[in-house]
Amino acid sequence: MISRWPRNDLKGITMERKGKTLTMSVFARRKRQGKKIVVLTAYDLTSALIASAGGVDAILVGDSVGMVVLGYENTLPVTVDEMVHHCRAVCRAKPQVPVIADMPYGSFHVNTAETVRHGLRLVKEAGASAVKVEGGSQRTAAIRALLDAEIPVMGHLGLTPQSLNRLGGYRVQGRGKEAAAALLDEAVLLEEAGCFAIVLECIPSAVAQKISARLTIPTIGIGAGPGCDGQVLVIHDMLGLFTGLKPKFVKRYAELGASAVAAVERYTAEVRDGSFPEAEHEYGEERTGRRDGTGANVSGQSGYLGSVKADGD
Repeated sequence: MISRWPRNDLKGITMERKGKTLTMSVFARRKRQGKKIVVLTAYDLTSALIASAGGVDAILVGDSVGMVVLGYENTLPVTVDEMVHHCRAVCRAKPQVPVIADMPYGSFHVNTAETVRHGLRLVKEAGASAVKVEGGSQRTAAIRALLDAEIPVMGHLGLTPQSLNRLGGYRVQGRGKEAAAALLDEAVLLEEAGCFAIVLECIPSAVAQKISARLTIPTIGIGAGPGCDGQVLVIHDMLGLFTGLKPKFVKRYAELGASAVAAVERYTAEVRDGSFPEAEHEYGEERTGRRDGTGANVSGQSGYLGSVKADGD
């Protein structure tokens, strides 16, 4: 099968990023300027192109790939090999923004040498700009070891999905004075350990706002209210690719799942009734259109990244 990503759609909208390339410095700069940071997950070439063209500041290749792409019940089974595979695909899109890779469960829990080895794979083999590590004070040794290996680290506090079994499910964290104070202390420890940013997941908005005000590094919220320095969502959630579970913190900006099902239903019907393919989708025995001296198709049809050529064309 031959497939090519179209350079332009019928309205001439390009799947290309507008504006300059962003580096890891965008996190500190946005915090300093008081501008919100936009992060979105991506797991392959297509989602990375969409995220980049949509103007995000950074892409997170999350271990959520296990649930929304690989079909696992939770993130725990995700392996380093799987993270490398999907991060490579994202980086091939050349998204022009930092790509942060989740360190999956078990990749930073044994010892610092193994942690660094796995982190290096995500940077050297997969092309990530940084890694994300879940957990607080118990992770500071791992974080420092990664930093010693020149690998930037994003922290993650609150609801940490890799702690699903210990937490007893997906529950809001940081409720109550003691729990809120403990979260603030953990956030300060992560900043002191050298994290460039911290994800705050499923914690009360007031707690997240207090943490964000205390830290000099940015906080990226997901279910943590508007007081964070930025936000992150799973691309499948915000595009409505699934019609099942919808966490409270998710806002649907599209319903692509329903649109995709309708499109496949139409395709199925047209194949079965013989109305697809039509003449415009066929190759004739003779060439159509003109070609210039370079062999480029100048027939006025929409172009592709690498024209599909039939024998004799």
